[in-house]
Amino acid sequence: MSQSRRVIEKRPRDRIITGECLAELKKLPDASVDLVFADPPYNLQLAGDLLRPNNTVVDGVHQGWDKFASFADYDRFSRAWLAECRRVLKPDGAIWVIGSYHNIFRLGVAIQDLGFWLQNDVIWLKTNPMPNFRGKRFTNAHETLIWASRDQKSRPTFNYEAMKAFNDDVQMRSDWLIPICSGPERLKDDGGRKAHPTQKPEGLLHRVLLATTDVGDVVLDPFFGTGTTGAVAKRLGRRFIGIERDPDYAKAAQERIAKVEVLGDRALETTRSKRNEPRVPFGTIIELGMLRPGVALFDERRKVRAEVRADGTLAAAGRHGSIHRMGAEVQGKAACNGWTFWHYENKGRLAPIDILREQARKQLGLVSTGQGVIAAE
Repeated sequence: MSQSRRVIEKRPRDRIITGECLAELKKLPDASVDLVFADPPYNLQLAGDLLRPNNTVVDGVHQGWDKFASFADYDRFSRAWLAECRRVLKPDGAIWVIGSYHNIFRLGVAIQDLGFWLQNDVIWLKTNPMPNFRGKRFTNAHETLIWASRDQKSRPTFNYEAMKAFNDDVQMRSDWLIPICSGPERLKDDGGRKAHPTQKPEGLLHRVLLATTDVGDVVLDPFFGTGTTGAVAKRLGRRFIGIERDPDYAKAAQERIAKVEVLGDRALETTRSKRNEPRVPFGTIIELGMLRPGVALFDERRKVRAEVRADGTLAAAGRHGSIHRMGAEVQGKAACNGWTFWHYENKGRLAPIDILREQARKQLGLVSTGQGVIAAE
């Protein structure tokens, strides 16, 4: 192993690496990060300055890092950094890539060709987009994000319950209405100009990281810019690695992140999805004496009755099976979540047996780590 590889094996976290994206990505160890958020060059293909009706120049993207000689060059660059990102992702890791109509479709093809597995595309609807000054096309009021897991077998983090609660107990949709970065959040240089032309709003990164990472996860941003990913990651208790080629951007990011205060432990707690909770078979409820054989279970309206058997099955109408199978059969359905369908008598009132499952987890000392289940000491 080379000296450079040995140094990198220390897994830099909460730091900004100043250097070229591809060169620095190659130094990171395999399977070392949980999530990648990438805001790559858009290859806008601007032929000249964009003017407002009063002939003033729009402060857009004109830097060299956004210019490529051809689509082929852009595709080669895109596939190279995407392949490295896939290499450094853990088996259950995932990537977010954001782009505009100029590049997102080319990136989408590359993402699928390289073996990533698409989870969603998300539309970021801008509440305050830049107007279309020339009047020759629609106002470009959105950007597209692609969320993809490392491969088809991956089980990426998705905090479904947290995002539903975030959205007033309604499932979070794939169209996100968030303002563009402006006001005090927009970083300025010494001349009062934008420090970075494509600085993303912290609200966008907040939603991405809250939805698809857990506290302590490592987030890699290979196009770090002025550090929005790092600032939000620090605030939410995530770790970050940022790669940025421009030392001025890196300096601005470092100063920005240094000012961020980390939320307290309780504020960082994320509502866990029931799918991530430690598995407890229904038979365990009987073994622990929480329900005894012969006890009756009902649906929430007491229209259906079943009897608990010693082997962890239910008997109803001359048939028997698991809580899920019997719940489906008595309803004439193909499937059923027996934990929420069946209820037990508790002080004269009916309560779902799912309550007993949670009590069993606590009694057994089972703890979900996000990567598996352990017994608490």
